[in-house]
Amino acid sequence: MLSDSSFPVVKATLPVVGEHIHEIATRFYQHMFQEHPGLLDGLFNRGNQADGKQQQALAGSVAAFAGFLVNDPTHLPDHLLSRIAHKHVSLGLSPDQYDIVHDNLMWAIVDVLGDAVTPEVAAAWDEVYWLMANMLINKERGLYNAVRLTPDTVWRTWRVAEKIRETDDVITFVVERTDEREVKPSLPGQYVTVKMKMPDGVHQPRQYSLTRADDGQHRHFAVKRVRAEGAPDGEVSNFLHDNVHVGDDITLSAPFGDVVLEYTDRPLVLASAGIGVTPMAGMLSHLAKSGSQRKVLFLHAGESLASFALRDQVTADLAKLPDASMATWFLNQEDAGTQGQLHGALGPVHKGFMDVRAVDLPDDAEYYLCGPMAFMQAVRTALVASGVPAKDIQYEVFGPDLWLADYQ
Repeated sequence: MLSDSSFPVVKATLPVVGEHIHEIATRFYQHMFQEHPGLLDGLFNRGNQADGKQQQALAGSVAAFAGFLVNDPTHLPDHLLSRIAHKHVSLGLSPDQYDIVHDNLMWAIVDVLGDAVTPEVAAAWDEVYWLMANMLINKERGLYNAVRLTPDTVWRTWRVAEKIRETDDVITFVVERTDEREVKPSLPGQYVTVKMKMPDGVHQPRQYSLTRADDGQHRHFAVKRVRAEGAPDGEVSNFLHDNVHVGDDITLSAPFGDVVLEYTDRPLVLASAGIGVTPMAGMLSHLAKSGSQRKVLFLHAGESLASFALRDQVTADLAKLPDASMATWFLNQEDAGTQGQLHGALGPVHKGFMDVRAVDLPDDAEYYLCGPMAFMQAVRTALVASGVPAKDIQYEVFGPDLWLADYQ
């Protein structure tokens, strides 16, 4: 909690800081990379820097945390902090790097707000930063300790054993261990960070969901080739598709991620769109492997049947579960309708965007969502409107979390 001296200062200045937080975040990253260019090698995703997503995520996180300190200090956003902490440890972030962030963030606040940052204002926002930073450091220390790893040992080398073409733009990479060190088992829904050395010599990290339960020797993750109109193509996804082959070694982090399937007896609803199917496939694989008896409803939406990545794996795992069903939505109705009749395992096939009102949702279910932001917003809104408690809906965002849905 904020000290008695800082509380009124933060409360009074929160509106102006909030008004300028995006500019502050932008100046912060610009200045930090000028002072510490090495941080771009292996720690920061320069694609997210280029399109502004990282700046938006930082701004939203700081503003949300400060808002809680002022308006609801007894209920700090633990879920937000947990999500950030998991991402940080998957990148091998170390506690000393918070000092670098602090110095450059405080510089940016002064740079943007100028004389409005009196010594009292600077001290108050310094306190905000270290309250948030120390909570993250403690969470991250716990995550490292839980897997008996450090920021330096979170990485290990794996060898590509297989590349499986799932769709025109999605490939599953099957990697195998290259040494006898202990492998931390993944939990259903977790991801790994892939760290690739790019042609210019700079290492770039990307997170990919694990799509199958571990067998102790192999890991599976699927990569969608990113092609963006009016923006740079995904440099890592394209490099993995075109330049990483069977027999090549790649560097992966241990598995992390806070959106993990809870082991309960409650019914389960998994809703995905597009490449958002990947963590859902991982969850279904764990359920099938463990012989789960849970009632499971899997909902998926996409452009067409041909774009449904991991379709065969998903339908096979659903068939192994005693009380599982599925429904699909495709924008290409002709393709979906024809192929859906040939592939009865797809369940009811609908045209257009997912509409959860078209299916019977089980009572007292737990929900997991993954897909484009607009998809998750629409599905979550419909679920809440139908009476599903917000606490029973979890979501996975690929890239920086720009939603913070749990706090709206």
